Amino acid sequence: LSADDNYTQVSAFVIVGFPSLQPEYFDIVGWFFFFLYVTIVLGNLLLVVVFALEHSIQKPMYIIMLSLALSDIGFPTVALPKLIARYWWNDGRLSFQTCLFQRHMIHYFGSLNSLILLTMALDRYFAICFPLRYPTVMTNQTMTGLTVLTWVVAHIFPSVSSYHIPTMLFCGLNKIMNVFCDTRSVVALVCGDISRKHMQSFATALFILYAPLSLIVISYIALIVTVLHVDSGKGLVKTFSTFATQGCIISIYYIPRFFVYAAPFFPSLTMTPDKRIAATLFYSLFPPLINPFIYCLRTKEIKQILRRWIQKRKSVFPKSIKAFPKSMVKIEEK
Repeated sequence: LSADDNYTQVSAFVIVGFPSLQPEYFDIVGWFFFFLYVTIVLGNLLLVVVFALEHSIQKPMYIIMLSLALSDIGFPTVALPKLIARYWWNDGRLSFQTCLFQRHMIHYFGSLNSLILLTMALDRYFAICFPLRYPTVMTNQTMTGLTVLTWVVAHIFPSVSSYHIPTMLFCGLNKIMNVFCDTRSVVALVCGDISRKHMQSFATALFILYAPLSLIVISYIALIVTVLHVDSGKGLVKTFSTFATQGCIISIYYIPRFFVYAAPFFPSLTMTPDKRIAATLFYSLFPPLINPFIYCLRTKEIKQILRRWIQKRKSVFPKSIKAFPKSMVKIEEK
């Protein structure tokens, strides 16, 4: 600790959430995030179950989808329970170490999703640009190795800042002006000039997010050029429909992040705490919410599997219903 009396050891942080939200709306907001969390988890868990039970779709592309589904379950599981508790029971307190753990995992899943989207783009690049070599190069073993690598590498950058934050000095303030602990919110409570720390955080975020994005854009440009040269008609429309869907997800994931991180460095780009938090929640939770619906509705094999499951259920229930009156008759005869 510093000799300066203004510097104190912070033992716990408090999640404030939306600063302007009135207490009478706390229950509604808490239920909203609860149902959002349940929907995200159940939707992505459906993809995990389909992959686990159906050996026919255990292919490289679906391994990526499984990885994305698990990541989409992980992020809200780390971020939302404490936020729900804050609005249901006014319990926003996190110990110092718990806050640092949450901060690490928040940035971990952000980095992981970025790497998964890059892996998905590279998989599509090899599948379309090198269709003859794709089955031998991109095997299940290769994709599994790449997936494990992304889950490991995503820890690197959050771990670097996790090492430095415990050594920082705080001025007694412990209110996190956000819905979860992240680097920017924690660093804002550090004593002294934090402009350099904000710049480091901004530069790290840009590198983690936009280095993969630049490779994704390059791969999609190469894909579009290849498709325009070798495909036409219905196949071309289908390919660009896939690009449009994934492009929408990528845009939602990356563009709002840039404005949130860049706002402090552009005086003309004013963003209130509530708007910043809303933007953060949008780009963090909207993709995990819609990803299962997109991949279930737009992936032919998954649609067929779900349709087959529903038909099996329908074939079972009518038999049960028909058998029910007969059993009742037998009971009455006895």
